[in-house]
Amino acid sequence: MEKTAIIFTPKYLDHDAGDGHPESSDRLRAIMKELKESGLLESGKCLLVEPKPASVKDVELVHQPDYVQLVERVCSSGGGLLDLGDTVVSPESYETALYAVGGAVKAADLVINGEFQNAFALVRPPGHHAGPSYAMGFCLFNNVAVVAAHLLRDFHLKRILILDIDAHHGNGTQEIFYDTDKVLYIGLHQDPRGFPGTGFIDEVGNGNGLGYTVNVPFPYQTGDKAYLKAFNQIATPIIRQYKPQFILVSTGFDGHYTDPVASLSLSASTYLKIFARVLNLASRFSAGKLVAVLEGGYSLSFIGKIATAMIGTMADVSYLIQDKHPVATPEVWKQVEKTIVAVKRVHSKFWDL
Repeated sequence: MEKTAIIFTPKYLDHDAGDGHPESSDRLRAIMKELKESGLLESGKCLLVEPKPASVKDVELVHQPDYVQLVERVCSSGGGLLDLGDTVVSPESYETALYAVGGAVKAADLVINGEFQNAFALVRPPGHHAGPSYAMGFCLFNNVAVVAAHLLRDFHLKRILILDIDAHHGNGTQEIFYDTDKVLYIGLHQDPRGFPGTGFIDEVGNGNGLGYTVNVPFPYQTGDKAYLKAFNQIATPIIRQYKPQFILVSTGFDGHYTDPVASLSLSASTYLKIFARVLNLASRFSAGKLVAVLEGGYSLSFIGKIATAMIGTMADVSYLIQDKHPVATPEVWKQVEKTIVAVKRVHSKFWDL
């Protein structure tokens, strides 16, 4: 049995946000080119799987019907701006977004039904900024959130982890699950004051969800060691205590130091270390069941390499990347230390930290 499913369809290339927009189809072209040249697809441990589009009923698990109809209407009338900023759609974007949701759901179904150990859904457009009734930050439908809602509804799971390692806070995902303890949302991201305006330490959930939203906002230029220290001291112990039955990773590569959109200054090795640790946690608590879903990542020189190495890590196939390792300044280190202390102070009410 192949270990890792790779979800992809050429349909993902059809969504067009316009010339010069960072969320372009070249992102997936770079990943698929690197995958094919790497030899991973011939290793016997990975398999490309083509998805089907999600049903509107599935999308409406987390989105308001009026919003879904709005996306369809704007696309069918020729496209345009879906929000006040930079979420642009073309005539093909609605169908592509349905395929993105369908790809993420397909990945989860393959894993939970035991056909694969894990899966990476190489989808676009991304999803974690999309809320119940709005588009934002290049995102139309919240792919990961639909998967979590699908697992809750159709497989009756009670503890799902969404680990968001995109450089920007997953505001949409947080909002959708803010009131439930059935989904633990952990987001590690850069200072959200510029964008998206959410993801601060004191956002911890509400009602039954109190304590099940965990945000770690980093200063700019955080670098590898500080990021990993926060992950090890905050995310890891909380995940161990939560004991997730299924792990979803909102996987953005825009924290890499070459990325034009974000400023975390991470190297490729940090992503691989994080994934190795998450895979280890999955083996302990969710029988290895893990699905990664592509979010951001706009450095065309590195996104293919990092994604391929990450898929190699999931499939237990070695794939090496040569990369630099930016080092945080003493001032940034101090800021990260303060953040770690503050997050621990807030969440020690809910978890043993």
